[in-house]
Amino acid sequence: MSALFTRRFTCLVEKSLGKSLHSPHCTQLSLSRRRLALTGRIVLETSRGAVRFTSSSSTTATTASPVPSVSQKTWVDHLPAKFRPYLYLTRIDKPIGTLLLFYPCTWSITMASYALQLPYTVPLTYISLFGIGAIVMRGAGCTINDMWDKNLDKSVERTKERPLARGDITQNQALVFLGAQLTAGLGVLMQLNWYSILLGACSLSVVTVYPLMKRITYWPQAVLGLAFNWGAMLGWSAVAGTVDWNVAVPLYAGGVCWTLVYDSIYAHQDKRDDVNVGIRSTALLFGPQSRPIIGGLSLSTLSLISYAGYLNHQGEPFYLGIGLAALQLARVVYRTDFDSRASCWKGFVGCGWSGFWIWMGALADYTLMMSSI
Repeated sequence: MSALFTRRFTCLVEKSLGKSLHSPHCTQLSLSRRRLALTGRIVLETSRGAVRFTSSSSTTATTASPVPSVSQKTWVDHLPAKFRPYLYLTRIDKPIGTLLLFYPCTWSITMASYALQLPYTVPLTYISLFGIGAIVMRGAGCTINDMWDKNLDKSVERTKERPLARGDITQNQALVFLGAQLTAGLGVLMQLNWYSILLGACSLSVVTVYPLMKRITYWPQAVLGLAFNWGAMLGWSAVAGTVDWNVAVPLYAGGVCWTLVYDSIYAHQDKRDDVNVGIRSTALLFGPQSRPIIGGLSLSTLSLISYAGYLNHQGEPFYLGIGLAALQLARVVYRTDFDSRASCWKGFVGCGWSGFWIWMGALADYTLMMSSI
């Protein structure tokens, strides 16, 4: 190693004197660096002329772009500093979570409006209300999750920069903020009928216990599915005053399977850290069989939602949306590298588009029906 350092020093001197970069010292150093890099030993690198030591193994570990974290600049950083930790706590800078909560609501609202032949103002009103509710309650769910996982998040690379884990806010401050979020959520819920208010309130128990499930079962994603797809029932009751369970149950079950798809992909980002801290997930449970299992869950999702559409007497546009959702899910399952955080994040976000296409199919079907009345 001392000989290598000598050659490096000599090479730097020759460069500073304007000598050729192909001098014997520089050429020999280049070959030595390559040999050391290939064997995984410490290599010498330069950064603006300064010599530093790095490991070839660490270089490999950073070849995949990390999942966006609060350490990266977002639009939230342009806001006053005192608000930033609370906004990052809600993950408002990553809207995909809100959309995944929102889409099952849109499915049921649009399908109920189709079944009852309701005017445009009805789905427009409730989709707007549920959109606000999705933003508020997704944020509340993140707050609850981070309050449970404050100490665990410190040990996971992707989550160690979250506000509670980093100490930007205290547990008491998060609790007060959670109270404000739940109050806002209650305000949205109170705009619905009493049947829907009671049905919506029942979801809080599932939301609250979800963070605990990752400590005791390999199926926390299933529990998340129960919470995240509550809108498949609540949206219908908001529009109709009750729930058509014949349609809502397979729609809800399809949504739960959909959550198992996207959140299993999401969980693959942290599987190495999860093993070390004792967290369980379907990513660890499925292991090397993740691709065929997630593919099967995708098929279950599409089959159950199609069955709900059949029971609701949906037309061709609805199934066109299902077809586009199928193509999107197939693309995600085929392309996702479950050992790459960047690829898993991309696949997770890509799953959201399948929910969007299901909604577009239902909306096109409803619009076509209304135009013929």
